Amino acid sequence: MRFSLTSRKFFLGVSTAVLLGVGASPAMADNHGKKMTTADLNRMSANGNSGMKKTSNDVAENSVLQTWTGPYDGVPPWDEVKVSDFPYAFEKAMADTKAEFVAVRDNPEPATFENTTLKLELAGNGMNELFSIWGVHSSNLSNDEVRKIQGEWLPKVSAFFNELTLDPKILQRYKAVYDSRMEAGLNAEQLRLVERDYEGLVRNGALLEGDAKKELIRLNTEIAKAFNEFSNKVLADEETYIYLVDESEIVGLPDSFVASIRAAAVAQNKRGWALKNTRSVMQPFLQNSTRRDLREKVYNAYINRGDNGDANDTNATIAKILKIRAERAAVLGFKTHAHYRMDDTMAKTPEAAMDLMMKVWPAAVARVKEEVADMQEVADAEGAGITIAPWDYRFYAEKVRKAKYDLDEAEIKPYFKLDNMVDAMFDAADKLYGMTFTDNTGSVPVFDPEVRTFEVKRGDKLVGLFYLDNFAREGKRSGAWMTTYRSQYDLGGKNKYVLASNNNNFVKGGEGQPTLISLDDASTLFHEFGHALHYLNYDITYPGLGGTPRDFVEYPSQVNENWLLTRYVLDNYAKHAETGEPMPQALVDKINKSKTFNEGFATVEYLSSAIVDMMLHNRTEAVTDPDAFERETLAKIGMPDEIVMRHRLPQFNHLFSSDAYSAGYYSYLWSETMDADTWAAFEETGNPWDEETAERFRSIILSTANETDRKEAYRKFRGRDPEVKYILKKRGFPVPGETASAGSGETSGND
Repeated sequence: MRFSLTSRKFFLGVSTAVLLGVGASPAMADNHGKKMTTADLNRMSANGNSGMKKTSNDVAENSVLQTWTGPYDGVPPWDEVKVSDFPYAFEKAMADTKAEFVAVRDNPEPATFENTTLKLELAGNGMNELFSIWGVHSSNLSNDEVRKIQGEWLPKVSAFFNELTLDPKILQRYKAVYDSRMEAGLNAEQLRLVERDYEGLVRNGALLEGDAKKELIRLNTEIAKAFNEFSNKVLADEETYIYLVDESEIVGLPDSFVASIRAAAVAQNKRGWALKNTRSVMQPFLQNSTRRDLREKVYNAYINRGDNGDANDTNATIAKILKIRAERAAVLGFKTHAHYRMDDTMAKTPEAAMDLMMKVWPAAVARVKEEVADMQEVADAEGAGITIAPWDYRFYAEKVRKAKYDLDEAEIKPYFKLDNMVDAMFDAADKLYGMTFTDNTGSVPVFDPEVRTFEVKRGDKLVGLFYLDNFAREGKRSGAWMTTYRSQYDLGGKNKYVLASNNNNFVKGGEGQPTLISLDDASTLFHEFGHALHYLNYDITYPGLGGTPRDFVEYPSQVNENWLLTRYVLDNYAKHAETGEPMPQALVDKINKSKTFNEGFATVEYLSSAIVDMMLHNRTEAVTDPDAFERETLAKIGMPDEIVMRHRLPQFNHLFSSDAYSAGYYSYLWSETMDADTWAAFEETGNPWDEETAERFRSIILSTANETDRKEAYRKFRGRDPEVKYILKKRGFPVPGETASAGSGETSGND
């Protein structure tokens, strides 16, 4: 997923998601001359032993408010930040932003595009930089002190931006510019900016008056508190461990994985092996462990995050969030929260999103039944004496993969060395878009020693800087995300260079061993890099046209996954970690033939989450028992017993740590529909690296952000709307009206 501080200026609101996380690493000297990182400083500060002055209320001394200096028109001073300085930094940034706002609001001159729209487009830069630094601490470096500040300041900042966006005087100025837009001599981009500004304000309640406005502010403040509460509870459950102490408990696990969980135990002064309660640990354990009892234990710990009836149980928090959302939608004049959130998307309505999902769902469920039958057959042949359960799915899927394709994950993984895959994604960007990524780690500050940096050019043009934070650690939220610390736009002349960051949670290899990642992890690597490529290719004028609709956001990243399994990448970068030998062609062929293997599981796991999300929010009466709703909804749609949602409601950060993906998790499928159709465009040329197609994709789709309607941009690129048949083919599902066999896993276009 993309988790970014949008370049959208403060007027359409800084999402509360920003305060809950954005992301990114060597460092500074303490008073003993020892080099330290932001992570070191955080730990010392959290332990009440910072070795430095207390929080500074002096702008000149406050570490967070310092001007960004150095190359690329300035970079974040990660090596100087003290967590204790954030409260005053928030206070000062809000005061400065308010002053910029008031200067525009109280201008006695009639409102024009120049004195209103442009002035507000350039306002709030100090706040944006503050949130970039804060987001790294809340997402990548969280600790008790950070969470305490988050709990105190998130509601304050939410209320502050509500005050600004709901100010009636500023609405009058925006409306004046909006009403006179056709006579103002504006170009197409300026017209789009004016219209989106005004319509966005109205959508978010700017026309409300009196008690209705007060109620909206109250609801937004309360939901901000609830988001923070939810995030902290889930993170607390993800920071728990299952400890293994006997050799019999690690049978079947790959050596590289054993080394990583041993290192996790050593870091805690524990004997044996430590399994952290995150997907990056759960997934390989369930795939490989021969101990069914331990698979069940690890599985249950993972799927029950936030749902254990203890202090970290999130069900009451979710019910609170749903109640607030329903009330807020009513105040804003929308039928449901889903209608409110989808008003500015490509799909536009809950019905359109559900229609797409239900075109795919039956085929996915049918494929799961076939997959389970195959697995049960293997288990029966082995005399296992079991019925396939959710904690067996990944384990027996690997056995089926080996039986059907003579292929298993253990055979593949040694060829997916993380460093090689990073080189592969950079090379792919060069072949497609003429972009080069030159390692310059150590030349700019970073917030953790393991973060790498790369200078980015397209041809001879300097584009910006790319931060790569690959590894899981304490205080880092789970999952993978992309963010920008600065996005490109021409207005004002100060945002020439993009500062982009990818953040993953790969499990680092043991002492002296390379980090090996799964094929799924490699897809994640390419996916998040696709987000970064989107922003690194921006060539826009106005920051207000920098954010794309939620159901477009995942499109560039999903397209980028396709190049991972091209022959060029596999032949040149999938090299054995020990021997250095390239992946044998026979293994490359096996991988390509098995591309659609287990797509029933992958689709149902994801799509069930998206359907439950939409049904949860497309209702006027808020759900009060999330657990019961989840069970009943899954039964209603025919969820297979052998699979659990990719994100159960009690831990569904996409939905409940902010509004970002609420009534919007469908967007991955919406985007993938465009992705599959786009990949077909490359395949139709007979060359997945076709230069002309790549340049059209870059110039029409990537570089333009939201300067034009995204549906129109897609039609310009493809010559038509995307066709659903390509996503069905990509997943190996039958295509209505076509008799060709599906699910063979055969692909075309790989060179």
